[in-house]
Amino acid sequence: MTTELNATYNMQNQRSKSVELTKIVSQNGEVFLTWKDLWVTASSLKNGNKAILKGLTGYARPGELLAIMGPSGCGKSTLLDTIAGRLGSSTRQSGDILINGRKQTLAYGTSAYVTQEDTLMATLTVKEAVYYSAELQLPNSMPKSEKKQIADMTMKEIGLQDAMETRIGGWSGKGISGGQKRRVSICLEILTRPKLLFLDEPTSGLDSAASYHVMKTIASQCQGRTIIASIHQPSAEVFSLFHSLCLLSAGRTVYFGPASAAIEFFALSGYPCPTLQNPSDHFLKTINSDFDQDIEEGPTRRKSTEEVINILIKSYNASDKYGAVQSQVAEICKQEGEVLEKRSHASFATQSLVLTRRSFVNMSRDLGYYWLRLAVYIVIAVGLGTIYYDVGFSIASIQARGSMLMFVATFITFMAIGGFSSFVEELKVFQREKLNGHYGSGSFVIANTLSALPYLLLISLIPGAIAYFLTGLQHGFEHFICFALVLFTCMMLVESLMMIVASIVPNFLMGLITGAGIQGLMCLSGGFFRSPNDLPRIFWKYPLHYVAFHKYAYQGLFKNEFEGLKIHDEHNGKIQLINGEDILGDTWQMNMDYSKWVDIAILLGMVILYRLLFLLFVKTGETVKPAIRSVMSTSPKQINTAEAPLHELAA
Repeated sequence: MTTELNATYNMQNQRSKSVELTKIVSQNGEVFLTWKDLWVTASSLKNGNKAILKGLTGYARPGELLAIMGPSGCGKSTLLDTIAGRLGSSTRQSGDILINGRKQTLAYGTSAYVTQEDTLMATLTVKEAVYYSAELQLPNSMPKSEKKQIADMTMKEIGLQDAMETRIGGWSGKGISGGQKRRVSICLEILTRPKLLFLDEPTSGLDSAASYHVMKTIASQCQGRTIIASIHQPSAEVFSLFHSLCLLSAGRTVYFGPASAAIEFFALSGYPCPTLQNPSDHFLKTINSDFDQDIEEGPTRRKSTEEVINILIKSYNASDKYGAVQSQVAEICKQEGEVLEKRSHASFATQSLVLTRRSFVNMSRDLGYYWLRLAVYIVIAVGLGTIYYDVGFSIASIQARGSMLMFVATFITFMAIGGFSSFVEELKVFQREKLNGHYGSGSFVIANTLSALPYLLLISLIPGAIAYFLTGLQHGFEHFICFALVLFTCMMLVESLMMIVASIVPNFLMGLITGAGIQGLMCLSGGFFRSPNDLPRIFWKYPLHYVAFHKYAYQGLFKNEFEGLKIHDEHNGKIQLINGEDILGDTWQMNMDYSKWVDIAILLGMVILYRLLFLLFVKTGETVKPAIRSVMSTSPKQINTAEAPLHELAA
């Protein structure tokens, strides 16, 4: 095994040296990426400023796979996010990050980022997921047949041809394997043939065999492409695939250079890799300060991990590898290669149409989105209809009709939060695709609205008809349509409300509790549990009573039912007819200054308002976060070089 490993490393060393001698010129859209004296600090109210990356310098070149390695919390993902322009708003950075020797942003289509989590639509097959993505990303000028051809070719390159007809699967059901999911994630991002590819922990959660196949697939994509991957603990076979290695410990560079030369560097520094041991295991064990153990240095002497890390860092800073990195960065920066231009993708109309089709298919296959709710609604509607079966026209029917309508407007619509989990999964896919520039927020909001309409109509009409006619409410087609329309708009309102909640509170459980709490408050102030005139004026009546959609839902349903209705009041053998309009004004304290259609119009207006608010919250995240990031970014100067203990600075 040792002989094979040495042969592999020697071959890789020869290859690395040949690349070193190649003239550094950006050709055919190739991308050279450099970073110099890169510092990143995280700000928090509790701990203040904490340095995550400290003075890092490095580069990535076309045709090479650069691996960023280190123990947990060393700053691997932070470095990847920083050079990819994805830092969070709570962090501050300084230093130079140059693309082809220029300070420029990564344009759409020239770079791609594969996240650690495989955020995919579980109900789609592999082929459907790639086809839809190709239609979204590739330009309108390209024929549909050519888009499919590119999708098919990319799937074959990644090795997914045998899984094309298999559903991806996830929380909703079993599907393809973890390694195949990772390859699907990569496949979706290289459809536009980006010249710069970032991968965050591509082997996370995979066994050694799956990890090797995934990394071999990634390495095969190096031709004319610059690939940077953060990776935790690769096997010896995976390690042999790397061209360059950036080894971090507590945000500092321990080694940067050819991966094949790392073993020699550790040996020359006094910490040789034992025979038959995986090099990456040896590196990480040596520089991991989380478990501060004494490391042997010769037969009698032992040093702490922190001392060993400092020795290795000093050794690297004094080595020819450090000088080579500095000169390589300087030479790349001198070239000032081509400016990256944003590539065109599908038009807004095409994106909206494709997303509508995809969302419609997802909703039809996800039982938890609407089908399970439809079954539950039918059961409840039958129960509601049998409890209030043929309520008649007696005095007692006033309360019965009111209770039945209140239940429909409150609790049946309240159960629309049942689809929240499915929407959260779809929102995660949207956030990943939006961050990678596949499409914008407007397309997603329009597509989600249009694709949900048929299902909401279905779960409004079928259960609504059962409950309406079993109860024996007012006869007439107009009355039923009005009843179903109020139910439909309330369903849309609750879904829109939960969308807003999901965009603010991304955690599923917190979102569910928040959405339920908001609806509970609105329900209490709607005007049924406490008459509008008896509501406390502060908060409950002004403003909550007027902003709660329950007020207009109750009014629309009650006016629809009681207007024109005659209630029979039998007293001493005499029957007295009571007008429904009097009941609306005296008993239910409804505002009779306008008709039920105005209430429905207000509800529809609130639907539009809620959807626009959802779009606003999503768009705010797009514009505010980069603005905050630019404010938090300092000029390229050293922040604070005061060193804290390594275990405190690890991130």
